[in-house]
Amino acid sequence: MINDLIKRNVRRRRRQLHIRKGVRGTAEKPRMAVFKSNKHIFAQLIDDDSGVTIASAGTLTKEFRDMKLGKKSKEAARQVGQKLAQAAKQKNILAVVFDRRYYKYHGLLAEVANAARETGLQF
Repeated sequence: MINDLIKRNVRRRRRQLHIRKGVRGTAEKPRMAVFKSNKHIFAQLIDDDSGVTIASAGTLTKEFRDMKLGKKSKEAARQVGQKLAQAAKQKNILAVVFDRRYYKYHGLLAEVANAARETGLQF
């Protein structure tokens, strides 16, 4: 059992490094990193050159707690993508690089990405 968990984490780390070696964010085109926990979903724009988070959105923030989208769902993921794209537009960011970590591009990740695209981000 423990050996299986170690193997799974090693495979995930290898997959993440494989993806991240081609993904690098700058001030003009930051990296859009998405993280899923068991109950929530988060996304942030990161400038890797200076190591700064430019904007972030997640289901644990106040505006999501007030709504009924405080948990991980496709509708909540769509709202997170829209909020992040709006925050990026306010900071004059039009293009990003999508970092999916070790997750497959489907379900919640696809909802976040599609909502950000519909709101105006390019990637």
